[in-house]
Amino acid sequence: MGVSVHRKGRAVTPILKIGRGKQMSTAQGEPITAAAEHQVAERSFGWWGMIFFITTEALIFANLIAAYLYLEIRNLGGPFAFRLPSGDYLDFVYPLINTFILLASSIPARIAGAGIARGNRRNMVLGLLGTIVLGCIFLGGQLYEYTNLAASHFTVSYQTFGSAFFTLTGFHGLHVTVGVLFLLICLIRALRGDFTAKNHFAVQAGEMYWHFVDLVWVVVFSTVYLLPLLLRP
Repeated sequence: MGVSVHRKGRAVTPILKIGRGKQMSTAQGEPITAAAEHQVAERSFGWWGMIFFITTEALIFANLIAAYLYLEIRNLGGPFAFRLPSGDYLDFVYPLINTFILLASSIPARIAGAGIARGNRRNMVLGLLGTIVLGCIFLGGQLYEYTNLAASHFTVSYQTFGSAFFTLTGFHGLHVTVGVLFLLICLIRALRGDFTAKNHFAVQAGEMYWHFVDLVWVVVFSTVYLLPLLLRP
């Protein structure tokens, strides 16, 4: 990239050169247009739109986590803080296994995104399929946990802990469900041959969303299952 100056009479015209050697292109004139800046940044408007969407979702999760902490920490030292009806704390072993399953699903998601970026449709299909399968396993594990908690009389109506727990974890489970459905649509379109190396934003958006869901779960898991271990008397 470089800048050169061409003189035309008394006028001076800056030229922005982008690229290397014979592949160098120029953006002439002042000011540089928004389209040229957009090309230099190498990010599409859809990419920035997805970033904005993920940011708004992150703020919603931040509010839910803050509310969860407020409701529970204010009762810290009492008989019900972070406790089930039996008096025990939440078991973190099974959710920890479920956490590793969800985090592992980011690997095939990355394989799918990187594969189609190189024009490798086979890797895209296998990556999407692997992510969907692992996401469904995570949801099944969460449903299994909910069933066991309900059997021990821990439901959404149990104290503020029950409502806060099921709201926060259930809201995340809803996002995983949306992500699975979105990737399933991408998989169907991939099998139809809709995506190419130059036209695959839907796959890229699905990958971005899935990594966000995984990252949020790490924060939720740490808050809901690990924090009580540090704060218990």
